[in-house]
Amino acid sequence: MMIKLHAGRYLSDSLNNNKFKINLEGAAMFNVLDVKTSRRVEMIDITLKINSLLLESGIKDGACLLFVPHTTAGITINENADPSVEADIIHKLDSLVPPHSGYTHAEGNSDSHIKSTVVGQSVNLIVDGGRMVLGTWQGIFFCEFDGPRNRKLYIKFIET
Repeated sequence: MMIKLHAGRYLSDSLNNNKFKINLEGAAMFNVLDVKTSRRVEMIDITLKINSLLLESGIKDGACLLFVPHTTAGITINENADPSVEADIIHKLDSLVPPHSGYTHAEGNSDSHIKSTVVGQSVNLIVDGGRMVLGTWQGIFFCEFDGPRNRKLYIKFIET
């Protein structure tokens, strides 16, 4: 993970896996997470990245709003303990909305737009005691449907 400082420098984090770069703006209440995807369709577990930003914000109680500003990507919460769940989700979405199935959209990525609509572009989480409220096996996934690309995720922490 890379944290962009106000002077435009970057600070490396031990979680660096070259997929993420975090731009902190303002008082760390609004953040932009840059996500570099590596395949056309993939689900990337971003739970630890969001947790790290939450801890840095210092917010103890409130909400975490996550929004993907792209028409061929999305975000969801699902099981992150078994990677076969991700594979099953991707497989089922591909069978429900196959690529190159006679769509009229000229760019050839209609399936990506449809999958993004099915999954959705936003997730809201409760923050309680400085932690996101998630179920035992739940994680937050950035969903790429038209990669590889450089993407953004907008994160807003609201303190109550």
